[in-house]
Formats: sequence, C-alpha cells, structure tokens
Amino acid sequence: VQLQASGGGLVQAGGSLRLACVLSGRKLISYSMGWFRQAPGKEREFVAAVSKTAHITNYADSVKGRFIISRDNANNAMYLQMNSLNPEDTAVYYCAADRSAVPRMTVPAYDFWGQGTLVTVSS
Repeated sequence: VQLQASGGGLVQAGGSLRLACVLSGRKLISYSMGWFRQAPGKEREFVAAVSKTAHITNYADSVKGRFIISRDNANNAMYLQMNSLNPEDTAVYYCAADRSAVPRMTVPAYDFWGQGTLVTVSS
C-alpha cells in the first residue's frame, strides 16, 4: 500500500486549500482514512478521519467547522478541504490508512502513511 498526499502550499490567513491523498496497491474502501499534521518542534497530531464508507467522520476540536474530510472510493482518493486557515494550521499534513472500520484518532492506530505535504499559512 502506498499513499501520496498533495495540495499543500502557501496561503494567506483566511484562505483555503484542498489536500488530496491517493492510495495505490489496494482498494481505498478497505481502510478508514485519516489526516494528521506535524508542526515544527511538535508531535504529530490528529486532524480528521473518515470511516470506510464515509458514514462516520471525526475532527479535532481545533479544526471543527473549518475543515471537511471526504473520500471518493471509486477513485481511491481522500480529500481535506481546509477553510478559514490561520497561522496555527501551518504544518506538514500526512494522510494515513487504518484497517479498522472505525475512524480512529491516534497515530499508532494507523497502518500506512503518506510522505506529507507542507501547508504554510501566512499572517
């Protein structure tokens, strides 16, 4: 299984970005999927997760109401729409796949990880 994240970049505060994650090697529907992020000098933290058929989503409190996670199983892709970005959202964003049916919120729960995409929000 390989995960490829993309869509990061530089954006001004208040702006939006859409991240994408493509899974290859298996069908996306085999996994719950998650987004995590890691800012410089900080631990990797949970952002959002979605169950295999998108019936369940979980969000970190810090992004609720601003970020939306979605998935397109037919195209083996997952997305993170990020709105109202602020400088505290600056981080490398990672997508991850979890065999569990429940979208979990901890780093050790995930079996496969992408390489990360950098999001920088300027003030």
